[in-house]
Amino acid sequence: MNIREKKRLISCAAGETEPDFVLKNAQIADVFTETLFTGDIAVLDGRIAGIGNYSASREIDCSGKTVVPGFIDAHVHLESTMTSPSILAPVLLRRGTTAVIADPHEIANVCGMEGVRWLMRDSAKTPLDVFFALPSCVPLGENDHNGAVFDPQDIKELRSEECVSGLGEVMNCTAVVAGDEDLLEKIEFMQEKTIDGHAPGISGKMLQAYRAAGVQTDHECSSWEEALERLRAGFLVQVREGSAAKNLKSVLSGALRAGIPFDRFVFCTDDMHLDDAAENGHIDRNIRMAAELGVKPVTAVKMATLNAARAYGLRDRGAIAPGYLADFVVLSDLETFTICEVYKNGIPLPELSWDLSRTPAGNRLMHSVNLPDLPNDCFSLKASDNFPVIGIVPGQLITEKLMLPLPEKNGLFAPADDILKIAVVQRHDGSGRVGVGAVKGFGLKNGAAASTVGHDAHNLIVVGDNDEDMLAAVNELKSCGGGYTLVRGGKVLKTVRLEIAGLFTDDREVNLPKELKEMASLAHSMGVPENIDVFQNLSFLSLPVIPALRITDSGVYDVETQQFV
Repeated sequence: MNIREKKRLISCAAGETEPDFVLKNAQIADVFTETLFTGDIAVLDGRIAGIGNYSASREIDCSGKTVVPGFIDAHVHLESTMTSPSILAPVLLRRGTTAVIADPHEIANVCGMEGVRWLMRDSAKTPLDVFFALPSCVPLGENDHNGAVFDPQDIKELRSEECVSGLGEVMNCTAVVAGDEDLLEKIEFMQEKTIDGHAPGISGKMLQAYRAAGVQTDHECSSWEEALERLRAGFLVQVREGSAAKNLKSVLSGALRAGIPFDRFVFCTDDMHLDDAAENGHIDRNIRMAAELGVKPVTAVKMATLNAARAYGLRDRGAIAPGYLADFVVLSDLETFTICEVYKNGIPLPELSWDLSRTPAGNRLMHSVNLPDLPNDCFSLKASDNFPVIGIVPGQLITEKLMLPLPEKNGLFAPADDILKIAVVQRHDGSGRVGVGAVKGFGLKNGAAASTVGHDAHNLIVVGDNDEDMLAAVNELKSCGGGYTLVRGGKVLKTVRLEIAGLFTDDREVNLPKELKEMASLAHSMGVPENIDVFQNLSFLSLPVIPALRITDSGVYDVETQQFV
């Protein structure tokens, strides 16, 4: 606010200038004291002028309703919604989310600075507040082959942008603890902002060293024991509940049993499909789940608002108080947490407007799938009596290391009994590099599923029970420029095209939630269990930093021993 704007707000708060409107008789969630009280909320110029007894020409009776601050997603990859921010914004706003902290390392791995700047430009066109944690590990390391580099100079170039909130998840814990100068330089450049972490399975002295390097948060706690160790080391715990990773229940149940206060917890989704957010909720779902477990509702709201705002330096967000942005959600009540209305900058959601034109994407973003013609035997793998098979764990990103005999025919691995073939094809420079392995738990029969969403290098990843369908799936994504596809009997059953970097669509004509729901239904009809999102789970199997086994274009990788096996 400038001085003139502040004077107007002060005058309104003092009762001398009429507010634009007043919410009358609202039950207000006070996140500072974690209590409820009844009062009026006066709004002027998109900010809250005062709380108490106010009147205006336009008054909205909120008797019997509860007003809470707008929700903040403390860590999300917009790429996982597979749609541009300008299409995504209304979906999240309807769910009461008014701000997100986005880590764009997915698009950075494909297109580098060009991709990050495109995402920033498109986000700036929406009323949703999108803040960026700049990518810290692009590329992730030497074990994967991505499409671009995001180096310390790129961090330095962007760090002063108004939309930059900090440094994105520092995923290469081993490199940090080993004193890697490139990573430490990135942390140093951003030391005045928030440094996000990513430390699955890390504990003891290594975790202490990771925190000593300046990393401040972690969203990879899959158990209460992990969360507690991080709290004691001074980390902020980002409680994750997304489409693939669901950790909220285990973490918060443990905190409740231990009687630990919730001031060092925030909510995040990390990776969430658009259809999941539209149908089942976003941060509002996290709040409901926390309350159902026994967390005091106002405390759960605080985790989704004030705690996150404080963590990322958003001083005028996260509370209903004088001077704060008029971002709030009107609920029927705290018990059912049914959203009646959402206000962003003092404007009701139906009255919000923004630039709906497409944000131009350059040639590199629009032509990111570069594959040679692959030979018919590119997925051949010798059978073994004791092979490291990737075991899917429903609802978790971690996998099991299963040492199993591979089904065989003529000495080659021939998928059977839910031991499927999985492969990663390098898609960025036409190298034709292919890594092949085995996976158990997908249940897929008589077909293949493939995706160009494969964290974090985003090479093409494909799973199936026969080479012919796997190759057909790869060729389908090559021809359409990226996305998701399902193939059976050599026939493409359905493809969702993600034409921007193989990660996003910016097509306003596509009903993405409907398309994704149809893809999920098709996958389940092919044998995939109902509790598994085949494409979300598939995308993480190529991420070589989460235990136990992963697969890259170089082969099957044991994260715990840091060796290809």
